[in-house]
Amino acid sequence: MKHINFCLSFFLFSLFTLQISHAENQSDSSLNSSESIVYQLHVDRMVGTVMHDRIINAIELAEDKNAELLLITLNTPGGYTSTTRKICTAILNSEVPVCVFVYPPGSHAGSAGAYILYSSHIAAMAYTTNIGSAHPVSGDGKDIDSLMNEKVTNDAVAQIKSYAEKHGRNIEWAEKAVRESVNITDKEALELGVIEFTAETIDDLLDQLDSLEVETVAGIAILSMKKRKVVPIEMTIAEKILKLLSSPDFIMILMTIGIAGISIELYNPGAILPGVVGVLSLILILYSSQTLPYNVAGVALIVFAVALFIAEIKVVSHGILAIGGMVSFFLGGTMLFDSVDPTLQVSKSLLVAIVSVIGILMVIVMTVVIRDRKRRPAIGNEGMVGLTAEARSNEMVYINGALWKAESDETLHNGDKVIIIAVHKLLLKVKKI
Repeated sequence: MKHINFCLSFFLFSLFTLQISHAENQSDSSLNSSESIVYQLHVDRMVGTVMHDRIINAIELAEDKNAELLLITLNTPGGYTSTTRKICTAILNSEVPVCVFVYPPGSHAGSAGAYILYSSHIAAMAYTTNIGSAHPVSGDGKDIDSLMNEKVTNDAVAQIKSYAEKHGRNIEWAEKAVRESVNITDKEALELGVIEFTAETIDDLLDQLDSLEVETVAGIAILSMKKRKVVPIEMTIAEKILKLLSSPDFIMILMTIGIAGISIELYNPGAILPGVVGVLSLILILYSSQTLPYNVAGVALIVFAVALFIAEIKVVSHGILAIGGMVSFFLGGTMLFDSVDPTLQVSKSLLVAIVSVIGILMVIVMTVVIRDRKRRPAIGNEGMVGLTAEARSNEMVYINGALWKAESDETLHNGDKVIIIAVHKLLLKVKKI
């Protein structure tokens, strides 16, 4: 337990240190006081814990450094309602103007992305981008049933309408985006008053923002973009690790490592390393569960598979339990993440590879276990049978540094080599070699 606590503490401390070090490096960068500082943060993929943390940290950095503007370039298919609301709340309460720019070309602000764009002080889209399809759905991408659907939809409509009223954007379209899942291009968004600007590049957008009057919780700000310095906010090592953890394939690998490590530790207590690796893997999985929709049936099948693997080690069933465990593990892996989005599903090729590796390991373990059971005992009375001893008298033999009482059908003389054929309590039955 001491080893596990130390390793966990060291791991978490390292991540924390890396995060602080990177933040200090960014904040200590030489910035010309005569220039307007624009912090630029790019966020993509689904709206989840990682995106939330990055945006919150970026707003705090921009406020701390009295930046002129925080520019968030966005490309997302959507995400979780609770996380989206937290992000929108942080943007609305930012003392620094926040511009959300759907960028680069070809990107989209789908579902939750529409709410984030509407909550920003300045809304912009690059050419060939689109926005909309903001109707709330369940975790598996399907419509919510009846009364609950109406309640959730009405809440979502009220949320995005309040953002539209705050920033003077098209309220009617915002409601249609939620109720009817309509979707429009950047050109249509500008014509309908959903956004204020369209631009081809970041510099093009910032040029258009010069002298723009923006109202924040801190008051009215007039942007000065003629002499500016754009400072990209790069992902820290800790954030890159956490982003990697949001991949279903990586979580599946972590789960396999965690299960294998803990199973090996239980089978061979005192090994320490497998147990530590297993616990670390499961802790990382617990963090990732905040960003991915878990399916209880998938988890249950994987747990059942682990039980079958352990049972195979304890009770050799000639592979029947192991095969059942591999089938259960494969089915559980396919059902583990309950989403119709391919990016939130475990790839079948990875599952096949993992099940194959587990099968090979099970064959090796079963072979070792069977061989160990057939092996002659090395300790105790049974372990002495077959060993060679030296007679010291007719009734005493010497073996392993000790004298033992012995009996034989033949007369023994000092120095005779004998083999032990049986043991009864403390009496050895021997015969001459």
